[in-house]
Amino acid sequence: MVQRPPHEPRLLAGGNPQIPKGDGPAVVRAYLDAMPGWKRDVGRHLDTLVVRTVPDVRRAVRWNSPFYGVEGNGWFLSFHCFARYVKVTWLNGSSLDPLPPGVSKHAHVRYLDVHEDDVLDDELLGSWIRQAVDLPGDPLF
Repeated sequence: MVQRPPHEPRLLAGGNPQIPKGDGPAVVRAYLDAMPGWKRDVGRHLDTLVVRTVPDVRRAVRWNSPFYGVEGNGWFLSFHCFARYVKVTWLNGSSLDPLPPGVSKHAHVRYLDVHEDDVLDDELLGSWIRQAVDLPGDPLF
């Protein structure tokens, strides 16, 4: 068994970091820093884009995933590492135009799967972020 330093998060299935529940930029930064390989670049890119688009964004980690929201309006975005992609979850995605491509069993949720060689469309992502913060978010917790 490989020993990890006590401060290094364990990676769960698909390389998703196991980060304790918490609120604020520091806990999200710990998640981003623990993302493996190319996924770390995707996570940092998404985080930077959200913070640049929504300077007063609320950040938290729940269920080993970072969440982004607006105080008093709920959560609009999360993401999670899987073995071959990062799944971006738009919690109010069914109201975005154009719709994110991934469907969900939850009526309001849509997904965007980002694979290693994908080029992110910052213009489209920025548009979805701007739309999402103006919509009622998910209260989740």
